[in-house]
Amino acid sequence: MKKESIVFGIYPVLEALKSDTTIGKVYIQKGLRSSKLDEIRSAIDFDTTSVNEVPVEKLDRLTKGNHQGVAAIISPITFSTIEEVVEKSLSSTKTPLFLLLDQISDVRNFGAIIRTAECTGVDAIIIQKKGGAPVTGDTVKASAGAIFNVPICKVDHIKDAIFYLQGSGISTIAATEKTATSIYEQKLDAPIAILMGSEGKGISKSVLSLVDHQASLPLLGEINSLNVSVACGAFLYEVVRQRA
Repeated sequence: MKKESIVFGIYPVLEALKSDTTIGKVYIQKGLRSSKLDEIRSAIDFDTTSVNEVPVEKLDRLTKGNHQGVAAIISPITFSTIEEVVEKSLSSTKTPLFLLLDQISDVRNFGAIIRTAECTGVDAIIIQKKGGAPVTGDTVKASAGAIFNVPICKVDHIKDAIFYLQGSGISTIAATEKTATSIYEQKLDAPIAILMGSEGKGISKSVLSLVDHQASLPLLGEINSLNVSVACGAFLYEVVRQRA
């Protein structure tokens, strides 16, 4: 994580929150209470910024300075809302393509996925406010700058996004090895959203039960899984192939 993407200390974080700076995530020391920290909480825009209470050791690692119990990650991009990107996409194309990321934790995977999404014409990427990799300078680098060309939305929970997309007439497809149905058997020339799970846990059962379809990739070797950014690329390029 690049140091220039982090602001720490009560007054610097407070001023950043009051400015036009887009704050992606705020870390507050667990168990620490003060009127100034309450002021910081009040200044947070929870539509775009997530708040994590963390042990002091995490703040020490992030800042290596006098953090006073609080640090913020400055986002290099401005986030969109799911409502505006869905409305815009549906009005501009008959077959919008969205990408849902369920708590991708590695910034390099996140950046690589954004790069592939931009190359395959994804209309927007939707992420959860908590639990996933933050948008930092490392994300921008891994995406090769593609992050500035693809709208990114934050939602309270991926379930919220699934319900909203389905209500908007967009079919949801989960990438999972827990089904025998191949992605090559799916019809992908309609409005769709592809859901990718986290590196370690994949897609949770509760989320998986909500999607319209499940699809997998054939694995012909001894290893039973792919890197999530590689799998995402295979899914997205099958969409491209079918729509070409």
